[in-house]
Amino acid sequence: MSRAGRLLELLEALRRRRRPVAGAALAEELGVSLRTLYRDIAALQAQGADIEGAAGLGYVLKPGFTLPPLMLTVEEVEALTLGALWVGARADAALARAAEGALAKLAAVMPADRAELVAAPSSLVAPSLAQSGDAGRLPAIRAAIRGERKLDLAYVDVNGAKTRRVVWPMAISYFEAALILVAWCETRRAFRHFRLDRIEVVEATPERYPRRRRALLAEWKAEVGRRRPPP
Repeated sequence: MSRAGRLLELLEALRRRRRPVAGAALAEELGVSLRTLYRDIAALQAQGADIEGAAGLGYVLKPGFTLPPLMLTVEEVEALTLGALWVGARADAALARAAEGALAKLAAVMPADRAELVAAPSSLVAPSLAQSGDAGRLPAIRAAIRGERKLDLAYVDVNGAKTRRVVWPMAISYFEAALILVAWCETRRAFRHFRLDRIEVVEATPERYPRRRRALLAEWKAEVGRRRPPP
């Protein structure tokens, strides 16, 4: 492996860890000697990587250091391109424009061979079966999710019954035939899933819900996991 490739792998190994990791463990993972590891860490520090630690104490990469896009591997470029194409084909207009802009920025700072993977991707995304009529609600719902604010919904269930709900929005799930809002429902006092095409009215409120979204998502995932039958 070239020295540049080795340095990239070392950075990635450090980025995967939030706590200091011993030099010996890093050297074993990368298949290099401890002396080579120390030299590589010194080289990265000289290039601006904020790596803290010392021999015998362990090393940690401080938050905020990002790798230049030109260092992305072929598979990483293809993965990001596929993700952006999926957003462009499945999400609302605002996110589609954002995905297109992100790809353009990515291609602008890549070597020619990587930029070609963006211009002529190896993977394509088929059109979605989900209805596009509910796309106009997505920016407001996403803003409420980011701000951890309650939503007031006028909802029509599968039987045609109309209800009014105050919910704590947590995430939007993109299924092949529908978009689903994952939320805690104050009326049912439980996690509920709302099809966006059945939401007649959605109004954002200034009130924040009392739990952190990350904690709610963890509880929801655990509950969904308990419902699944064992393999």
